Amino acid sequence: MKAKLEYIWLDGYQPTQSLRSKTQVRDNFGGTLEECPVWSFDGSSTEQADGSSSDCLLKPVAIFPDPGRKDAFLVMTEVLNADGTSHVSNGRATIDDDDDDFWFGFEQEYFLWDVDTQLPPGFPVNGYPGPQGPYYCSVGAANAFGRECVEEHFDMCLAAGINVEGINAEVAAGQWEFQVFAKGAKRAGDETWVARYLLERIGEKYGFSINWHPKPFGKLDWNGSGMHANFSNEMMRTAGEEAVFTKICEEFGKNIERHISVYGADNDQRLTGDHETQSIDTFSYGISDRGASIRIPVSTHTDGWIGRLEDRRTASNADPYKVAAAIVKTTKEALA
Repeated sequence: MKAKLEYIWLDGYQPTQSLRSKTQVRDNFGGTLEECPVWSFDGSSTEQADGSSSDCLLKPVAIFPDPGRKDAFLVMTEVLNADGTSHVSNGRATIDDDDDDFWFGFEQEYFLWDVDTQLPPGFPVNGYPGPQGPYYCSVGAANAFGRECVEEHFDMCLAAGINVEGINAEVAAGQWEFQVFAKGAKRAGDETWVARYLLERIGEKYGFSINWHPKPFGKLDWNGSGMHANFSNEMMRTAGEEAVFTKICEEFGKNIERHISVYGADNDQRLTGDHETQSIDTFSYGISDRGASIRIPVSTHTDGWIGRLEDRRTASNADPYKVAAAIVKTTKEALA
């Protein structure tokens, strides 16, 4: 059959990369990653090359059926230089080693953003809606805004085979969250980025762009958006020792800059010590503490120190590849 392959990649814009995509048609396509060829693009148009030597390469790394188009597939790729080496913008390449030992659950928060009003749905054109409180996990037209778009995204992700485990309305009007779980750092990044891509594309239909900024309302009394990173490895899932979790948390505290440097641009506006955050230059951890840098879920404690940790510092605009790479590195150092 003829199939449409939508190649998806991250551009070179700084400090926050954007998603790009383009389509090619393949004859007699069987739906496997191995059938997806390496493809080139004009890197001078995406801040990834100079016009005098503009070719960059797209290497396919994951494939999903595209539920929104007939005979189509979503192909996540990583960007290579023309000589086949990893491009400097390639966050996936920062993951040094990868296997199913590490499991990740990313809680992706975001604001829907009306392209006409340049405000989230539920915000009046002049002023602000009522204070946050009634919007979290809300129902009803007075408190929940944009549900039709969010539900369509949820269904699309599930139909594509992306392991989205849930959605919910968040604490501000027009703010939502989806959760992605995957085994392996690279797979977790692949699925989170493709879920973001689908959200951006579905938003086009409803007149919404997606605002990934961690604090779109600056210093006002509104929560920002994070991408809380839940993680575990086999030792955390089986050892049953408090000392294992203490070692990991203490090691994270020794490597604040390693993590904050890849946890998203403008994250200082969100990590202030208010609105369920710890200050960006301070590290803390605690059981069930949502104001800590790392929360130890109460279930990890009550299950006999078997489970996961949640790094709450990660901003909504962070690259999940780079986040996972930093978490793997620090955790391995702690348990070496």
